[in-house]
Amino acid sequence: MRPTINQARRKRAFTIVELLTVMSIIVILIGLLVPALNKARRYATLVKQKAQLHSMDAAIELFNNEYGGYPPSDALDGRLAGREPYCGAMKLCEALMGQDLLGPHSLSVFRRDGSDSTGTIQLYPQNPSEANRKARKGPYIAAESANALPLGKIYKDVGSFATSNYVLCDVYERQMNTGEKTGMPILYYKANTANTFHDPNLAPTIDNSMRNIYNYWDNQQLVTLGKPWESAGATHALATPARFYQNTQNHLITTANQPYRADEYILLSAGWDGEYGTGDDVCNFEWKYRE
Repeated sequence: MRPTINQARRKRAFTIVELLTVMSIIVILIGLLVPALNKARRYATLVKQKAQLHSMDAAIELFNNEYGGYPPSDALDGRLAGREPYCGAMKLCEALMGQDLLGPHSLSVFRRDGSDSTGTIQLYPQNPSEANRKARKGPYIAAESANALPLGKIYKDVGSFATSNYVLCDVYERQMNTGEKTGMPILYYKANTANTFHDPNLAPTIDNSMRNIYNYWDNQQLVTLGKPWESAGATHALATPARFYQNTQNHLITTANQPYRADEYILLSAGWDGEYGTGDDVCNFEWKYRE
């Protein structure tokens, strides 16, 4: 007769079949749980992104109250001749924080080099004087929460832009080819209330001479820099004017092509996938994605 204690031990042990069954159940539960967790994470980040755009809306209104108008967003800087690339995203950052994040200067005409209208006075010097500091407004967003970065820390190749000009980045952080972990620049488009059209077939030009309310050229040179976490040549869906005008058209108005916020401005985050012009983009309005 076998000892009773050995029989008890044998009864307490799991068989291979039982172990495999338990492991299979665990794998199935994980498979069900991970998508739910990812969905919850994406939703939480979306809420955070909308909160960021809301705070930027409030900051832009402060600028509007101070200066009697919204910041410009056109693709070139504010000089009269020999204008240089200085797009809407960069002008937004200067308007809310200044080119050095110490606040915008009251004499700013949004020149890429940070000089005044004569081109002789540097409004954002390395060591600003007391008089310079007193001529500043804001900053309208705290530097600690602004996600402001020089363009050169996001893109290895900044094209014709200056590497030192700041942009405000969204909350969807990823590892860029530069080694920096950050989101994509927030795109900014100001409405031209003197215009009445919203039509990609008008062949928009860099100076918006075709009379659209919004001009997709305002940030197009930035969009064509591609996806800075991928290899060179990775383009965005927003690289064509059709995608821009389709997805900024107000779907509630059916009698005419009318954009959202036709008398104000548009803020646009590339969303979870980091690509401008796709269905997960986040704007400062509720919009409807169109292919």
